[in-house]
Formats: sequence, structure tokens, C-alpha cells
Amino acid sequence: MKTKLFALLSAVVMVIPFVRPSGTQALNFTLKDTIHSESAILINLDCDTIIHEKNADTKQMPGPLVNIMTAVVCIEECSDLKAEVTIDEEVYSSLYNTEYYDDLRFADIYDGDVLSYMDLLYAMMLTSSVEASQTIAYNIGGESVSTFVDKMNEKAEEIGLYSTHFTNPTGMYDVNQYTTARDMAVLTEYALTVPNFDKICSAYSYNPSVPNLENHPDHNDWVWYHSNSMMDSESDYYYPGVRGVKTGNLEIGGRNIVSLASKDGHNYLLVAMKSPLSDEDGDVTFYHLEDAKYLLNWAFNHFSYQVILADKTEIRELPVALADTNSGYVLAKPKEEVTMLWYDEIDTSLISRDNITWYKTDLQAPVKKGELLGEVTLEYSGEPLATVELVAVSDVERSWTKYNLYAAQMFTKSNWFKKAIVISCVLCVLYILICIYSYVMFRNKSKPIKPKYAVPKVESSKSQKKKK
Repeated sequence: MKTKLFALLSAVVMVIPFVRPSGTQALNFTLKDTIHSESAILINLDCDTIIHEKNADTKQMPGPLVNIMTAVVCIEECSDLKAEVTIDEEVYSSLYNTEYYDDLRFADIYDGDVLSYMDLLYAMMLTSSVEASQTIAYNIGGESVSTFVDKMNEKAEEIGLYSTHFTNPTGMYDVNQYTTARDMAVLTEYALTVPNFDKICSAYSYNPSVPNLENHPDHNDWVWYHSNSMMDSESDYYYPGVRGVKTGNLEIGGRNIVSLASKDGHNYLLVAMKSPLSDEDGDVTFYHLEDAKYLLNWAFNHFSYQVILADKTEIRELPVALADTNSGYVLAKPKEEVTMLWYDEIDTSLISRDNITWYKTDLQAPVKKGELLGEVTLEYSGEPLATVELVAVSDVERSWTKYNLYAAQMFTKSNWFKKAIVISCVLCVLYILICIYSYVMFRNKSKPIKPKYAVPKVESSKSQKKKK
């Protein structure tokens, strides 16, 4: 666990500064050979990157893989995992009537045994015990398995399992119970953050904490072993570094596996679903384990962290107006080096750097070395890998002659210049009108006034005669 945490932190330190987080990244490189499982997904946990997937969104029957969700709900809902439960066979005896009896898995848990919830979780995760899963659901659900299943579906919706639906906590066949390889990967990554889950699902064996001497006289012999034989050093499918998580077989749904694996500081999560139960000759096969080994070997042998874009790489020239040089451009390079998980059989030169967004379409001097110019999105086969900012390689000084000419040209094109012209024209018209008015007034005032002379009134001759 310490090794995994150290590797995870190291990867985060290397990758996070250079790549914008956008959820789980998908590279999906092509395998050389075909795997038998109908659906599969392989994720590097250190950088949360999918390096291969096959029909990852095809709905499949999960079988006992649902025990992962059963464990999550139990741990989160139970306030005391050390609390003891008395086994009541009536809680799970109805499962015996299924037509797919061979799908049932037992852990030698008998009616009247007393086990803690922690014991039941180990029994369920290691052996797919239906006694354990049904008992957990019945008790945590308030003596209602259906209530517990509702909690499973609520949790599925909460963490984003959009193609998953649960109908029972055991994994028994039900046409309405389905999931996908991708959803199982999301669920497992979430479960690994739940206290005690990693410890439980990674155990190779477990001896119950509560002795039940009446049904199990030799308590030390009452041991449960993990069904993932890749953890068994004596198995033909043994794979060093593999831990848990869950296997699950269904007569109709085939063989499924969810597993973790660590090697040389790299950590992977593998999901393989619906591999055939037998080969073409009808012989029993374990293709899910063969597929798991093949995928893990491929990952550990061919993937490593590589520099896919050096910080001194000159990406492109960007024109710079008003520059005090004959060239009139500035070179752009990555702000930081980009390092990421990469497949060693594909040359990093095939990664496209053509998707560039400049922050300014018209760049003007001065430009300072290290100034942000834009960003480039690295792509492979049309899929985005990472986005990194671009900065100026060197300073670009401003030419004052060019700047003054530019300022003069721009002034005549500016709105202020246009407004000034309009205002000037208006003022000129007003001035002319005022001048005309003043002139007219002046002329009116300067005209000479004809003098009016007093003429004595002369009476007419007729009037004079009357007076006489």
C-alpha cells in the first residue's frame, strides 16, 4: 500500500503541473493479440489514464462483481463493523431455489454462526459467499434486502454509474441487473477510497475473528481464500503484484474479473467481463485470467513515462507588429515540459502539435521573454492528450518610429478622430452663422439717419380770410 501511495504521489507531481485535469484520460492503444473477454478496460491508476478498452460501454451481467457495491454500502452505512450478527439461514435459503444453482458460492457459514460485519465482508469479497452478502443486505437494510438494493442504486447514481442497475446484493442472475466494464472501473476506484475496502479485497486469506466452535470445532482451519487465483503462488495463473479485487462467474454471463496490479512503481486497475466458460472443445477455461495476465504484461512491459514535449521545443513563430527588428516575429515554446505515460512502440513524433490557440490575434511589441502567448493541445489519432501554455522564447523590443507612424495612422481611423471632425464642423458652422449674424447687425446699426427739420406750420389762405 505504501508503495502504491508513493508511486501515485510521484506521478501526480510529474503530471499535474503540465496537464489540465479533465477526468480519466483515454489513450486506448491497440493490442497485438485479441483477448477473449467481450468487454475490458485497463487503467493506469497513477495518472488515471485508460491505456486500452474494448466494448467498455457494452452492458454485461456483473455476477458477484456486485459485491463491490454491496461492500461499499455496508461500510458506509454500518457505524460499527465489529458488531456481531447471528446468521439466520432463512435470510438466504430462498436462493437455493434458483435454476442456476451452480452460480451460488458458499463460505461454510451455517445457521446460528455469529460473525462480525467485518467477517461477513471478508467472506463475501474473497469467496462471493451468498450467505454473507444476503445477511449484510438484510441487516443493513433494516431487515429488508430490497431497501438495501435501493441504497446500492442510489450510490450508483451518486458516483456516476450511468449504465448500471442492481436488483440484488449477491450477484445472482437477473435480466434487469447489468453494468459495464467502465462503470465497474469507476465503482472500484471509488471503493478504494472507502475505509477498509482495499484491505479487505486485497487479502489472500482470512480467518473469522469470532470462533464458532459448535459448527467449526477447529477455528484455525476455518479459513477463506480469495477466488482470484492470480494471487496464489501455486496457481498456473499466479502473477506477482496482483491484489484482489473480485471475480465473478455466471452460467449465462461468463467469467468476470476486477483486479489491481503493481510493479516497478506502476499501478493498474483491470476489468475483464464475459469471457467464455469453456473453449471450442467444451473444456473448462479461465480466459478471464489469461486475458488479465496478457493485459498486465503488455502494460508493464511497454508503458513508461516519457517526455512528449520538451520545454525548449520551438512550436511556432507568431508575427509581432511594431518590432524593432527586421524579422517581426517571436518564437513560442511550451511553458513547461510535458511528461506522460506512453506506449514505447509508438514514436512521440506522431503526436500532433497543430491545435494552437493564440491569446492575441494581433500581437504588438514589446514582448517579454516568458510572456504567455497561447496554448497548444497535443493530439494523437485525433484524441487530445494534454494542453500546455506557450510562452515567448525571447524579448521583442518596440520600434518607436514604427509606433509613432502607427499611432498617427490609427488616430485618423479612431472614433475620437471622427467625433473631433464632426464637432469641428459643427463649431465651424456655428461660427459662420454667428459671423453672419454679427455682420448683419453691424450693418444695420451703421446706416446714417436722415435728419428731420422742423417746418413752421403755414395756415391756408382760406383760414386767414376767415380770421379777418
